[in-house]
Amino acid sequence: MSELKNYVKRGGFFKAVVEDGSDIIFIVDYDGEILYHNNSVKETLGYGSNSLVGKNFFSYILPSTLPSFQKAYHVSTKKRFNESVEFQFLCKDHSYKYLEFNSINLFQAEKIQGLILDCRDIAQRKKDAEELLRAQKAKELFLANISHEIRTPINGIAGLVSLLNQNPNINEQAAYLHAIQSAADNLKVIINDILDLASIESGKLKLEQIGFNMNDLFNSLINTFLFQASEKKIDLRYHLHEDANKIFIGDPVRLNQILLNLINNAIKFTNHGYIAVNCTVKKKEVKKYLLEFEVRDTGIGIPKDKLKTIFESFSQADASVTRKYGGTGLGLTIVKQLVELQNGTIQVKSDEGFGSTFSFTIPYELGSRANIKGHLAKDSPLLKKTLKDLSVLLVEDNDVNRLYASSILKIWDCKIDTAENGYVALEKIKNEDYDVVLMDIQMPVMDGFEATKAIRALDSSKKNLPIIALTANATRAATEQCLSYGMNDCLPKPFTPEDLYNKLTNFKRNGSSKKKKKQGDGALQNIDLAYLQKMSDNNQKFIDEMLAAFLKSIPKSIGEIKSYTETAEWIALARAVHKLKPSLTLMGLHAAKEQALILEDLAKQGKNSALIKAHSKELCEKLSKALIELRELA
Repeated sequence: MSELKNYVKRGGFFKAVVEDGSDIIFIVDYDGEILYHNNSVKETLGYGSNSLVGKNFFSYILPSTLPSFQKAYHVSTKKRFNESVEFQFLCKDHSYKYLEFNSINLFQAEKIQGLILDCRDIAQRKKDAEELLRAQKAKELFLANISHEIRTPINGIAGLVSLLNQNPNINEQAAYLHAIQSAADNLKVIINDILDLASIESGKLKLEQIGFNMNDLFNSLINTFLFQASEKKIDLRYHLHEDANKIFIGDPVRLNQILLNLINNAIKFTNHGYIAVNCTVKKKEVKKYLLEFEVRDTGIGIPKDKLKTIFESFSQADASVTRKYGGTGLGLTIVKQLVELQNGTIQVKSDEGFGSTFSFTIPYELGSRANIKGHLAKDSPLLKKTLKDLSVLLVEDNDVNRLYASSILKIWDCKIDTAENGYVALEKIKNEDYDVVLMDIQMPVMDGFEATKAIRALDSSKKNLPIIALTANATRAATEQCLSYGMNDCLPKPFTPEDLYNKLTNFKRNGSSKKKKKQGDGALQNIDLAYLQKMSDNNQKFIDEMLAAFLKSIPKSIGEIKSYTETAEWIALARAVHKLKPSLTLMGLHAAKEQALILEDLAKQGKNSALIKAHSKELCEKLSKALIELRELA
C-alpha cells in the first residue's frame, strides 16, 4: 500500500495528462480503496475534489450487482489490461449512473498492487440499447399481430370461396358472401393503417387546406355507422353546436379519418348504451376557431394503468383485446399523430366497465362557400345546366380530388361511379356500361396509361369508350402523350366546373335506352340493391343470378314460415327465419330484416302465440311485396 501511495504522490507526470480529461480516472488498490481521482467526478458524479479519496470503491457500487462486479474487478487484478467492465456507481444525488472502465494493472510495470481505472459515462448508450430492445420487441409483437390479422381474413376468404364452389343454396351463398365482404373490409383497414402510419412517420403526409362544411361532414360520418350501431342496438347520436356549424378551411379528409377511427373503436368496444359525438367551439378569435371534438361511449372502458400507453404504436389495452376484437393497434397512434399534425391535442378519460371519452382540439380558420372546391356561385349558369343520365366512371386515387369531382357531377345529375385505380376501373368497365371515363394518370396498382391501353384491347364495343385524362401536367407534350395512349381528350388539374362541363358535353349521348330498369330512379319501395351492387363490384351478371335465385327460394321460405306458424312449431319457425336473414341483408330488404329479427326472438321464447302469428303474417306480407318488385326487375 505504501508503494502505491508513493506512486500517487510522485505522479505529476500522469496528473498533467488526466486532470483535465473528460474521462473519470481512479487509482485504487486491489482491495478497492480509492487513492486518487481526477476532477471529472465532479461533472459526471457530483463529488468534489478529492472527496472520494480514502473511501472504498465497492461501497459505491449498486448493491444488487456488487458480487458480479467484485468478480470482474478481481479478474482485473490478475491481468495487465482489462476492458469494458460495466457497473453502476452511486452519485452525489443518490442516483446510480452507468459507467464502464478499462483497467491498467500497475503490478506488471511498477510491481505495485493497484489499478488505474479509466471510466466512461455510458448512461446514454445503455438508454439507447434499452430503447432499441423495446423497439425490437414492439416490432416483433407488431409483426406477430399483423401476421395473425392478415392470415385470419385470408384463410376465411379462401375457405368460403371453396364452399361457394360446392353449389350452396341461396341462403348459404348470401351468408358466405357477407362473410367474405367482412373479411375483405378487415384486410383493407389493416393495410390502410400500415400505409397511413408509414406516410406520417416518413413526413410524406401532406395536409389539404380547403373549405368544407362541418355539418355535411358530420351527417355523412354518422350515416356511415348507423347500420352497425343499429345491429348492436346502440344509440348513436351527435350534436354539432350552432357556433361550429360553419364552413372551415382545413383538411376534411383527415378530420373524417380521425373521427372514423374513434367512432369505429367506440362501436367495437360498446355492447349496450350509447355513443355520443359532439363538436363545440372551445375558443374563438375573429376568424380563428379552436374546435373541440368528443366521442363518448358506454363501452368496456380502459384500465387506468393502460391510459398512458393507449396511443403508442401497436398497443391495445391487453393481448386479449387483440384476440377478441382484432386490429393492428395502430388506429389510435394514427389518430394522435393526425391531430398533432394539425396543431391539435388529444386526451382520453375512461372508467373501466363504464365507458371512455376521447376528446381532441384542432384549430381552423373560418371560411365561406367560395372556399369549397367545386362550389358554384348562386348566379352561376352552370347550376341550371344538366347532364342527366350521363354515366360517368371517375377513376381517381386521391380522396379529396374524388370528392371534388363527384360533387360537381352531382350538380348536373350525372350517374357517378368511382374507382381508386386503373385495375378496379377496368373490371367495372367489363361489367357495366358508361358514357365516359374521367381517368387520372398517376395511380397505384395500375396507372391511367396502362388502364387505357387495357380498355382499348377489349374485344367488345367498350374498347371505344370515351376517356378523358385528368393530369396535373398541362404541357402540350403531356397532352400528346395522353392522346398517343388512346385517350380522347385531356383535362389539366386543377380544373374548374366550367372546364369539366365543357369536356363532358362533347361526349354526352342522346337518349337513355341503355339505362336498364334495374338501375331505376329510386322507384323501389321494399328493396335496396346497394349492398349487393357494392359487394359484387356492380357485376350485373352476378346480380341477375342472385335475383333469380332469390325469386326461386323466397316463395319456399314464405311457405315454411306460414306452415310452422299454423302448426305452432315455434323452434322450427325460429330456424326458418334465422336461415332467411342473410338473404334479406343481401337483397336490402331492410324492413323485412327488422321484422325477421323480432319474429325470430319471439319464436325462440314461444310465449305469446298471438303476437308470433301477427309478426309472422307481417313478415310474409313484406316478403310478398318485395317479390313483386323483384319480378319487375328480373
